[in-house]
Amino acid sequence: MKLTGAEIIWECLLREGVEVVFGYPGGAILPTYDALTKYPQIHHVLSRHEQGATHMADGYARVTGKVGVAMATSGPGATNMVTGIATAMMDSSPIVCITGQVTTSAIGSDAFQETDVTGVTLPVTKHNYLVTDVADLAYTIREAFHIARTGRPGPVLIDVPKDVQNAVTEFVYPEDPIVLPGYRPAEGATDEELEQALALIREAKRPLILAGHGVIMSGAMRELQAFAERTQTPIALTLLGKGAIPEQHPLCLGMMGMHGEAYVNQAIQEADLLMAFGMRFDDRVTGNLDTYAKTSRKIHVDIDPSEINKNVRVDVGIVGDLRTVLQQMTPKIEPLKHDDWVEQINEWQDDTYKRDIINRPAKNRLYAAHVIHDLWEYTGGKAVTVTDVGQHQMWEAQYYPHERPQTLVTSGGLGTMGFGLPASIGAKIGKPEEDVWAIVGDGGFQMTMTELGTAMQEKVAVNIAIINNAYLGMVRQWQEFFYEERYNATPMVNPDFCKLAEAYGIPAIRVTRREDIKEAVEKARAYTDGPFLIEFAVEKHDIVYPMVPAGADLDDMIRRPSATPDMV
Repeated sequence: MKLTGAEIIWECLLREGVEVVFGYPGGAILPTYDALTKYPQIHHVLSRHEQGATHMADGYARVTGKVGVAMATSGPGATNMVTGIATAMMDSSPIVCITGQVTTSAIGSDAFQETDVTGVTLPVTKHNYLVTDVADLAYTIREAFHIARTGRPGPVLIDVPKDVQNAVTEFVYPEDPIVLPGYRPAEGATDEELEQALALIREAKRPLILAGHGVIMSGAMRELQAFAERTQTPIALTLLGKGAIPEQHPLCLGMMGMHGEAYVNQAIQEADLLMAFGMRFDDRVTGNLDTYAKTSRKIHVDIDPSEINKNVRVDVGIVGDLRTVLQQMTPKIEPLKHDDWVEQINEWQDDTYKRDIINRPAKNRLYAAHVIHDLWEYTGGKAVTVTDVGQHQMWEAQYYPHERPQTLVTSGGLGTMGFGLPASIGAKIGKPEEDVWAIVGDGGFQMTMTELGTAMQEKVAVNIAIINNAYLGMVRQWQEFFYEERYNATPMVNPDFCKLAEAYGIPAIRVTRREDIKEAVEKARAYTDGPFLIEFAVEKHDIVYPMVPAGADLDDMIRRPSATPDMV
């Protein structure tokens, strides 16, 4: 059958299983939007900003495991997507972005709303395309989805000139398997690699697993738990690895890194074997590389060959799908015991809990840690939480344990403020049966708060928790520690967030006391006609403890004082 390029786009999306597209129309993509009227099977969500559309597609992808799709016009529409694309790239999130472009005859002429978007996005996409022939469009879309979802997932962009969208050609969907020269995602380990790794595992007295986002991306949660239990190996989590194993599991230690648990970082520094599974030794995890885990041997399993030996030299590097590698490895290793090592870590852990803020009553103050802990309690620990970036993000990681994968959605690698609200909309649309909470700071929320309009229009029943300390809190924390308390450009004069929500027809509550948290959370969860907003007015000068200063040794942490004068 003969179809226009615009119709081919929707036909191909249908065949890829796409049910929802997040986007914002404009002149160069208008033929495609006009063709959408013929495809009621696909629901379009109108964002209020193209960055919001990409974050929505990202949030959707992270909770569903499907490829998220975002769409925008040329020029400023396409460039507005760049931050969202870069966020997806850093966190290996599979999204496909389709942008309109000026006509092929006008490319390079500085035409109205022309931007070389493939050039702009080259560093922040897994791959991108400029389609100049309508005959290539169907195969390009199929190839884009294949690249986005296979191997190490990531964002792919397809730029389609307006005349290509209008052109007509015979449509035949490309059914043959995608074969790309040089693109062969790894699967398993070789026998030699397995034997080398198993030899180190058998010799270890103080082993530790470092579990990252790759565990979840590969679906290796059961395999990870089975391997850890068989070898009695404790597991430390990266921020994006939370949910890779239930955090209440006795072998799960919690989060490592700059704002991880002190005892976890200490265990890393004193381990004699680190097994890095689906993590990339990010600087927020390692601290000073010169002193990082100097006494340990290291095994690194990752599907991306570029990550092996990139930041940390390892003894055994295995390029492969983690689930496959663990399925190969576990049957070959006999049950092991490390009781003394586990007991030692538990002793360090007890010291940490003595310094915890949770069990300390606050005198006439509302602390963000209390808010997050109580939110965990009153949601039964079963919510999908979508955070923005800053202090509240770290408090969520510390005080909201996750028992299931794909229940923490956050910008880890890029640290994108403004991610939380739109990503939560995408997450709720992807998993409407889940209790979804956007946990955002007053700073990041205001970067994309226009997406309240999207939530209102779509009646997305996402709950929004604003942790309002009237500061750019994490920046203020650094100013307190390292810039002699010169709080320059961090205090914020904020609007009345509850009135702002009400202007969108969204019910809202302001909470200033801990005893009022439960009622507010219950009201939000009971409201199902659309979004619900709670503003938590928290202590302005609170600190995220512990903290590894930039460039410091991983175990050289600033710890919470054992006694805090303003708490009784």
